[in-house]
Amino acid sequence: MKFRLVLVAFALVIATSPVLAKQKDPLLTVKELPQASLLFEENGKEVLSKGADKPMVPASTLKLLTALAAIDKLGLDFRFTTDFHVDAKQQLWVIGSGDPFLVSEELDLIAEALKQRGLRKVSNIVLDGSRYGRNLHVDGRTNTDNPYDAPISALAANFNTVAFKRSKAKGLYQAEPQTPLTRTARELAAIKLRGNGSNRVNLQTRERAETYFGELLAAKLKQAGIKVGNPDRILFAKWKGSSRPFYRHANSRNLSSLIKSMMASSSNFIANSLFITMADKGNGNALEMTRARAGMKRWIDRTFGWKNYAVLEGSGLSRGNKLSARQMLEVVKAFEPYRELLPRYKGKVRAKTGTLKGVSCYAGFVNRKGEWQPFCLLINQPVSGSLRKRVAEAMADSGKLPSICDSVKC
Repeated sequence: MKFRLVLVAFALVIATSPVLAKQKDPLLTVKELPQASLLFEENGKEVLSKGADKPMVPASTLKLLTALAAIDKLGLDFRFTTDFHVDAKQQLWVIGSGDPFLVSEELDLIAEALKQRGLRKVSNIVLDGSRYGRNLHVDGRTNTDNPYDAPISALAANFNTVAFKRSKAKGLYQAEPQTPLTRTARELAAIKLRGNGSNRVNLQTRERAETYFGELLAAKLKQAGIKVGNPDRILFAKWKGSSRPFYRHANSRNLSSLIKSMMASSSNFIANSLFITMADKGNGNALEMTRARAGMKRWIDRTFGWKNYAVLEGSGLSRGNKLSARQMLEVVKAFEPYRELLPRYKGKVRAKTGTLKGVSCYAGFVNRKGEWQPFCLLINQPVSGSLRKRVAEAMADSGKLPSICDSVKC
């Protein structure tokens, strides 16, 4: 027993040391990790397997599952829409649907479209973000100001983040030429930016996020030549009218483009916006996370029929998410028609990473002998940051794969 404990301790030292890990065959290193699962198929046959049925925290590799469900339920050509109404008081109402890609450039398109339809002046901007329930909570999201912790809201600009810069010569100024500084951005800069430099932070609360959206829209309307009565006075109410919208904006990006961007940037904001949108049954009820989870469970049960899994949100932020390598490999194989939407690494790997503290995952495809083959690696213990990609490179190598299980039970 003591000898076995020594071997385990030695394996952990190797796994957590970047120097030693680089000196070892990465596949053998994975074999020695007690909290690692690996499954790799070549031409439909399992050739590497370790702990493939053990439930693990998948981190952002879960975005593969969210993307696959969204493609199945919404279609690759799906586009989020946002409705705009003008009432008798010349107020511009904005009814949000949860579009996660209302970036500054998209707001430029909206302002120009409103102008083309004859809008010249608005007395107020009134926001209706009631499509999302008021108590919407993403499991795993914390109160940091990091962009990956941004709150979700039915009306959101720039993924509910804001960037700013300050220098001795220019003072406080916009970090992005397409995004003017609003009052909320300046208030955040006063709190978050000490001295000179730059920073991007999330807007932290849904109320602040929606206020910022209204302010930025007002700035874009002004740039387009549309007068706004008081651009700093953003109102909030639920639209109760029944008329057709003055303008319905379909985002310039379809679902395929959204997923590709989500995978490249590992956007938790886009992932959970999709996760919640899939709960929509078209009955007008506010969307809640409990309904989104139930909807995902029904889709998983119908599509895969899994047992012993947990999906609490769509981005991989939650440590309560649990999938086995075998389950994730099923997702990867089902994602094969959309492989080009995944980030590419060294021309040999198309896959999604997943990272949390003490969690390092990778799932997708490696190009082996000219053919794309599916793999999943889930490590739930501290390891060298480069290990997962070196494992993928080793599997892509055209040489013979060593068995990482040998005579032991994996």
